[in-house]
Amino acid sequence: MRIRKAFAGTFVVTCLAAAYLGLAPAQQVQIPQRYQSDKVLHFLTFSVITTSFYWILETNRRRQLQFTLLVCTAFLGIGSEVLQGFLPNGREFDLYDIIANVTGSLAAVGLSTLYHKRMLERKRQAKYDAVPGEEGAEADLELGEGIGPQETGVAEEPTTAAATADDNWDNDADNWEEEDQTTGTESAEGDGKTTPSTSVDTELANGKKRDD
Repeated sequence: MRIRKAFAGTFVVTCLAAAYLGLAPAQQVQIPQRYQSDKVLHFLTFSVITTSFYWILETNRRRQLQFTLLVCTAFLGIGSEVLQGFLPNGREFDLYDIIANVTGSLAAVGLSTLYHKRMLERKRQAKYDAVPGEEGAEADLELGEGIGPQETGVAEEPTTAAATADDNWDNDADNWEEEDQTTGTESAEGDGKTTPSTSVDTELANGKKRDD
């Protein structure tokens, strides 16, 4: 969670100035009443305080909204006027000052949250529209960026020696049968080529004739 120092400084300076003008004895603070309205000053002061406080912490939008409403709208906007009524500074509690404080704070919260929402949408859109490899584009692993070149298409099944041997097994069996039918030896009687099984049968028959 990062702190934005510029907004933090603005918040501190504005709060100190508002505390002095609102809580100091009335005799020490002489604000010209001509051409100015006390309620408008309350509205503008709390608009600046709320806006600067909203942008101090760099966190999610919901947490910023909750912190701002609690600190600026409730604690400072209402609590400052309640405290003013208890201090012996010659000032009186004024309900309309609270209304001006809360109205200015809520207006600042509404504008800040609206701007914050649109800012996040622009960042998200720029991130999705960024061209891969473009300078300044951040890599997003969830979108498949930053993990090297990707290939598209159907991957072919790798051919291995075992797979090739299995595919050619039937063809080899057919070739062996053809070789058995065509390959033989010349018989002694001139009958031509005979297979090994035919030669064995012939020799058995000749042996039987000799015995007779």
